[in-house]
Amino acid sequence: MTAFCRAASWLALALTLAASPALAASGPPPGFVLTDDADLAFTSPDGATKLEQYIKDSDDLFGVKWQVWARQGERMTELKPEQGYGAGFRFTNDSQWLVRMQKTGSGEQDLFLYHVENGAFVSATKKSLSDLAWAYFYSRPETKHFAKLDFHITANLLKGTEEAYRWLGVDWPDNRYLVIGLGGQYDKHPKNTLMKGLGGWQCRYDLQTGKFDVPAIFAKENAEALKWEVKRE
Repeated sequence: MTAFCRAASWLALALTLAASPALAASGPPPGFVLTDDADLAFTSPDGATKLEQYIKDSDDLFGVKWQVWARQGERMTELKPEQGYGAGFRFTNDSQWLVRMQKTGSGEQDLFLYHVENGAFVSATKKSLSDLAWAYFYSRPETKHFAKLDFHITANLLKGTEEAYRWLGVDWPDNRYLVIGLGGQYDKHPKNTLMKGLGGWQCRYDLQTGKFDVPAIFAKENAEALKWEVKRE
C-alpha cells in the first residue's frame, strides 16, 4: 500500500468517527451506578430505545448527580444535561420525540425536549422546553403585567402524547403537539391568602414548527389560572 493510500485510509476513518460522535460513547463515567428503581426505566413505543438512569451518590444532598443514557442495541448516548434528581419521560407514539420531566427541587420542575437525529436522541432546542414555554407565557397580552413567580415554579407535560390528546376531545394530528401546563406561587402574599400564583395555565407546542399557541379549549381555564389563589379559612 502506498503512503498516499495509507493516509487516505486514516483520513476516511477519522472523518467517520468525527461524523458519528454518539458511537464513541460507551456509557456513564466511573462512580455512576444504574438505579434499580423500576419507575425510572422507560422504553420507546417501538422498543428500540431504553432509557437508563445512573446516580452518583454523595454525603451531601446537593452533591448527588444523575445522568440519563439512551441505549439502542450496543450504542449508548447521554441525554444532557446532568441533573440532581431522577426524571420522568414521555415519548411520542412514533418514537421520534422525547420529553424529559425533570424535577429541580421541592415542587419545581423543568422540561427538556429531544429528537431522533442520525438514529440517536439529541437535544431539540437550545434552551429548555420549559424556558421557552415561560417566555411564551410572558409574551402574551393577557400576561404582560403578570408579576414574576418566585416559588414552586413548575412546567408539566400533560399526559396524552401517545394518543395525540384524544382524551381532551380534540382531533389533532398524531405526533404533532405537546400540551404544557405552567404553574407557580408567590413567596409573599396578603395575610388572608394561604397561597397565590398561577394555577395550571396551558399552552400547546407544535413539534413541526417549534411554535406555541393557545387553543380555544384552554381559554376558560387559563383565565381562571391567572387569578388562582387559596384563601385562609
